[in-house]
Formats: sequence, structure tokens, C-alpha cells
Amino acid sequence: MHLGLFLLAAGHHAGGWRMPGAESGTENFDLIARMSRLAESACFDMVFFGDRLVTTADSPPSMITRPDPLVVLAALATQTQRIGLVATGSTTYSEPYALARALASVDLLSGGRAGWNIVTTVQDGSINFTRTTHPAHDERYAIAHEFVEVVKGLWRSWDAQPYVRDAERGIYMDTSKLHTLNHKGRYFEVAGPLNVTRSPQGEPVLVQAGSSGPGQALGARFAEVIFTAQWNLREAQAFYAAIKQQVVAAGRDAGAVKVMPGLMPIIGRTREEARAKLAQLQSFTDESKAHYVLGAELDADVSAYPLDGPVPELPVDGAFSRRKLLLELAHAQKLTLRELYHQVANSRGHQIVVGTADDVADHMQRWVEAEAADGFNIMPAYFPGGFDDVVHEVVPRLQARGLFRQRYAGSTLRDHLGLPIAL
Repeated sequence: MHLGLFLLAAGHHAGGWRMPGAESGTENFDLIARMSRLAESACFDMVFFGDRLVTTADSPPSMITRPDPLVVLAALATQTQRIGLVATGSTTYSEPYALARALASVDLLSGGRAGWNIVTTVQDGSINFTRTTHPAHDERYAIAHEFVEVVKGLWRSWDAQPYVRDAERGIYMDTSKLHTLNHKGRYFEVAGPLNVTRSPQGEPVLVQAGSSGPGQALGARFAEVIFTAQWNLREAQAFYAAIKQQVVAAGRDAGAVKVMPGLMPIIGRTREEARAKLAQLQSFTDESKAHYVLGAELDADVSAYPLDGPVPELPVDGAFSRRKLLLELAHAQKLTLRELYHQVANSRGHQIVVGTADDVADHMQRWVEAEAADGFNIMPAYFPGGFDDVVHEVVPRLQARGLFRQRYAGSTLRDHLGLPIAL
């Protein structure tokens, strides 16, 4: 299976930073570097960084500050040797040339380990980016399709190995290997070519995290890794089968796309100890921001609804996948708004496994063998302890079962994922 570390340095649980012994801070680069090297020591495929373009005083601990993830990747490239480095970049609030250049630079400088998590950005970022309005959902995805096409075209500005460096003849580069894009589309006009050459893996790996209908269409067309939120095995199997079918319908090989749902493991020496650990995390959760956090996750104003009342009926048209996921979870488990908030504070709708290291390994094996996942993006509740448990207890069990590598077979992210060099 494939494993990524989703690194939110204040922890993925809203109260994780308050756990005894926890370290925190999204700007704590020492912690970020140590956790990335720990993931590398366990032969993880990649370390993954989300992003957020707006902040408020009500933002939760792991969201209120967020340094530019591409800058973090560049710094991590000097701190690690093998692990893949994946960062989120918005197709709504970026320019294709600038993002293509930054990602290609990290990919080249890291020796072919970069990846781009393609998002259209749910939150309204127009307040910070000189836009009059935040584009509607379907338009954001129309923009994204063209944006990715432009980025991929720019990444192919240079053929492989263009340097000649012939001092006697005075030829520095073979400019016959340079190609101009000259893109003129509905949303972008980009001449190119890019002034960064190709890395050992050809170009960065494309990751995509939207699970709505348009999000799945974007992923099926371009993505090589799908990061998704699934809490139910049956639903995860249905999503897995649907996305693989769409990949084939798009003219691609189903194996060229790896589906990696998020997973938060809460691990104890016994199941009782693990449940006590979750209860302790729950006791640290600040309910004063419940309406704000739920409103952001549901993309709806729920401030008028009592926390101990039922979750309100909201329209689900297939466009906003996170709303659909959380409402299905709430209805299936008959949750109050307060209980749904705690689910969001726990893991934002991603699956949680509470138990021993064997329980977690069993769960991961079951999902992969049931064709519900190709691997997982691990979301520790807190750092470093929540991730130490995974590396030192779960990974050795997966390795002993022959389910996960014991050493890297290659040096690039494409090597780790079993993907060919992008030509």
C-alpha cells in the first residue's frame, strides 16, 4: 500500500495541541522537518501539506496560521533525501505560470520528489486576491481544467537533458529542445516557455482532493493520486470503483491513479487505553467556535441552530462533497449539531480508527484488500506522539505482513507510487 503523512503541525484533532507532551505550531519548522524525516525513516511515499488562503480569529489551531506550503517544501528538500513532497496550490487564486515555475523548481531541486495537490478553493479568497467575486463551484472547476492544462504544457517546455555545455563550440543548451506554449484560452493567456527544466521524474505528481462530481471528473482526467474523505467501507468501495471507472473512461489506466483516503489512528496498548486517549482529546475541544467551524465545513450559516438540536436539512446537489459527506455521517449516526461538531473537530469527516496497533493495521489491510483504497494519508491527532505510534507500532506490522515496503526502491515520488516518468 501507499502511505502519506498529512502534516498539520498543531495536529489534526482540534484539541490535539493540548495533549501532554504535544508540540505544535504550523510555523514550527523544526517539528515539521523532524516529522518529515521520521516519515522518511519509515519509507512513507510522501509528506502532504494543505493550504488555506484566509484566516480569522475564529480559525482552529491548525488553520489560523499557515505559511506558504511551497516555501515549506523548498526548505524540506534540503532536510530529506527520498520522501515525496506534496503541497496544495489553488487554481482559483494562483497564476498558472507562477505556480508551474515554483513547483518545477521544487521538483528539480529535490531530485524529482515534488507533487501538486490541485484544489479550486472552497473558501472565498477574493477578499485577499483582488477579485470582485468568488467563482461558483462549476466555474471553479472549468477554470481548474484549463489551469492544469496550461501548467502541464509549461512543464513540457523543455525536453529531457537540454544542457550541452560545450565550451569549445560555445553551445550552452540545445535550444531545439525548447518549446513555446502560446496558450490562449477562455481564462488564461500564457505564452511560455517555462524557464525551469525537467526533473528526474519528468514533472511533479498531480494529486487531487475534490470528491464532488466535477472534482471526480477533474481527478479522473489529470490526477495520479486522489486524496479523499471516506468513513464507511461500503461508501469507500463505491467511490473507489467509480473513480477507477472514470479514469478508464478518460482513456487512462486504472492503476495510474492511487486512491488514498485520510485516516486518523488513535492508538493505545489496549483498546481501553485508546478509547481513553480519544476521550482526553475530546475533553480538550473548544466548543465556543462550533458554529463557525461547522459553517465553514458545511459551507452554510448554521449559527441560528442550537448545538443540541438536530443537524439542519441542507441542500445536497452533488456539488459540495464535504457537505454531502458530513450530512450523510450525521444522518447515519443520528448526530446532534454538537456531536457533528465533535466529529469535525476529530477529523473533519475522515475515518478514525481507535484501538491497538494491530487493530489499525487490520483496518488498513481490510480496506486495501476490499478495493476501498490503495493506501492512506495518515492524519495524526497530535505531534509527535500520535505519529510516533504509527511509525513505531503500525508500520512494522504492515511490513511484517508484506503490505508495505521496508526500503525505498527508487529516489523519486513517481518511483514510490509505481508511476512512470512523465515524458
